[in-house]
Amino acid sequence: MEHEYLIHEHPLIFHEAEKKDGAMVFCKACKKRIWDFQFHYSCEECNFYFHKSCAEQPRELEHPLHPKHRLNLSPVEWSLGKCGGCSGELWGYNYQCSLCDFKLHLKCAALPLSIESKIHVHSLNLVQRAVSFNCDACRKEGVGMFYLCIACPFLVHLDCAFLPLMVKHIRHKHPLNLTYSVQFNQSDHNQICLLCVEKVDTNYRVYYCSNCDFVAHLNCAVDERNRDETFERELQDKDPFESAIVRQSSNLDEYTDALPYFVKKIKLGEDKTEIAVEIKHFSHEHDLELTEEFEANEKCDACVRHIFPPFYSCAQCRFFLHKSCAELPRKKRHSLHQHPLILLPQASYSGGFFQCLACNIPCNGFTYYCGRCGFNLDVQCGSLSDIFIHDGHEHRLILSSGYADCSSCGRWGKIFRCANCEFALDFICSTLPHRVRSQFSCSS
Repeated sequence: MEHEYLIHEHPLIFHEAEKKDGAMVFCKACKKRIWDFQFHYSCEECNFYFHKSCAEQPRELEHPLHPKHRLNLSPVEWSLGKCGGCSGELWGYNYQCSLCDFKLHLKCAALPLSIESKIHVHSLNLVQRAVSFNCDACRKEGVGMFYLCIACPFLVHLDCAFLPLMVKHIRHKHPLNLTYSVQFNQSDHNQICLLCVEKVDTNYRVYYCSNCDFVAHLNCAVDERNRDETFERELQDKDPFESAIVRQSSNLDEYTDALPYFVKKIKLGEDKTEIAVEIKHFSHEHDLELTEEFEANEKCDACVRHIFPPFYSCAQCRFFLHKSCAELPRKKRHSLHQHPLILLPQASYSGGFFQCLACNIPCNGFTYYCGRCGFNLDVQCGSLSDIFIHDGHEHRLILSSGYADCSSCGRWGKIFRCANCEFALDFICSTLPHRVRSQFSCSS
């Protein structure tokens, strides 16, 4: 069904059902993600999408923050200045005064005057004045409108007022519950946000997993780029706590279990364990045999690094796989991406080259790939755990959601950070091989 709306020049088509292609799309007006379960409009001519609430905004309105003049809807995606409601940067469409420089986000213009927030026992009222304050939920300072409880001294940022009781982040296998941080065990690592690897203030709210003592800042946990969309969809049909119980009792590692090969021949090792000495790997047409011998100047076709035993090789052609690379799962989840990744023996791009989006280095080996987003990880970066101990540092390193300079090479990028000191390693330095083969030899 087509509708005429003032926010866009062409007729818009209303969508109530889930999108069929599973693509990740964003609202042209507010720049926020449109989830599969949300009502929305689309323009077939422009390939634009709008939240239902954004598309149905009026052309002009009166607002208490700017009582002198009416505000007009401006379909300009980026504007200079700040929002007069929340003092945030202007992004997406906004309301503007044609006579002065006052501007207002769409979401700030549409805020309800009173809400029943999940983070407070009393109703919260919108204070439509631009003032400075300290948020009682996240501790951070704010400037602009806020929600206030008139029954007790409690006030919060606009965003904090709408925090969900439970979120599912792609970095953690369990749902995270909104709680006071004083409720968890006060060990050293619990005072660190395990998403950004920064200190957590123990006097304010956090998102927390009691099963794992996993703690996250509010803004880190609710970042929509890293929300588990399957969990978000389930919350629309179920009670959030019921949904969480179902997921925790299910196989949470379903994407790490796809076997990459069939065993053709086995032998018993010295400790009586079975060793696959001949396999049929999904990436190669011929059978591969296990060997413990060195092969000069040969590289693994998966990680594109020099071959060291044990490895599998093809007797008919020059194809090699480290034993560890041959055992890589065909499907897995990774903390850098929302969707499941599939292991491909070659990228679909010209020449089989791709750029790993963790280390930013071109590679022509195997790739962990998301077809929906064009996301690629080489197998070295794709196999790193969120938390690990590196031989070059005494403390554990934790994958950070932020960017910083690597303590080893000085490059700026995605890093693993030490929670005890300022040490950090990027993906390149974290995956450097423990041994290399040189073409030069020592001479006396």
